[in-house]
Amino acid sequence: MADALSPLLTLNDSRTLPQLGLGVYKTTDDESAETVSFALQHGYRLVDTAAMYLNESGVGEGLRRSGLPREEVTLATKVWFTDNGFDSTLRSFDESLERLGTDYVDLYLIHWPAPANDLYVETWRALVRLREEGRARSIGVANFHPKHVTRLIDETGEVPSVNQVELHPWLPQSALREFDAEHGIVTQAWSPLARGHVFDASHGGDALEVVARKHGKSPAQVVIRWHLQLGNAVIPKSVTPSRIRENIDVFDFTLDAHDLAVIATLETGERTGVDPDDRN
Repeated sequence: MADALSPLLTLNDSRTLPQLGLGVYKTTDDESAETVSFALQHGYRLVDTAAMYLNESGVGEGLRRSGLPREEVTLATKVWFTDNGFDSTLRSFDESLERLGTDYVDLYLIHWPAPANDLYVETWRALVRLREEGRARSIGVANFHPKHVTRLIDETGEVPSVNQVELHPWLPQSALREFDAEHGIVTQAWSPLARGHVFDASHGGDALEVVARKHGKSPAQVVIRWHLQLGNAVIPKSVTPSRIRENIDVFDFTLDAHDLAVIATLETGERTGVDPDDRN
């Protein structure tokens, strides 16, 4: 069994989060069981899923197949925005636990604020309840703009531990990362490789190739390393064993100032997903 490879980030609730983990978006239940087991046996200790992904059962099966004790793995899942609201969030959480086959999760997130529905503060109060009960060890949000997080804090006094957002070289989210840092919130990147499009020649992929050759690494490894050096937590997704291993083999090199300047030129503000204000 491989030792854990990722460093740990300390959250504002004093718990820890592996800085690099496995994402399983658009991975089937069967694929998830095999992929999660493989990843955990090769150094990963964080798996990020969601009710909407329809693969929580597979993730739980993958954890059991890995042979690792439950307490050595950080499991994260999320409540989908159609279940926002206090009581509906608690029901959704119970259903997630049943599918995962565990009696707690390490990190539970509001998947989207869905501001037009105006239920995310109620949802957040449910997450606080779950943390108080010990069934969600840490709680946070996903796809929240600073204004959404500010409202949570103002109305509840509770600060999220994590804000998981779309973040990649096209969309480095500098202002959001600064806001999160000021509030002790870990910024976690989903779609960290812009769903692979960051490597397209038309979007600066050639520049990444140059940086990658310099370090004897792949462009994907360069971008993941960029995330780590920014201080982001990051959850690249793959079902391919060679890429799963490649994505975590990023702790033996460092990008220098010139490399970081090259990557900074790739910023366009382009998203691969929707703006959080438009998801309702």
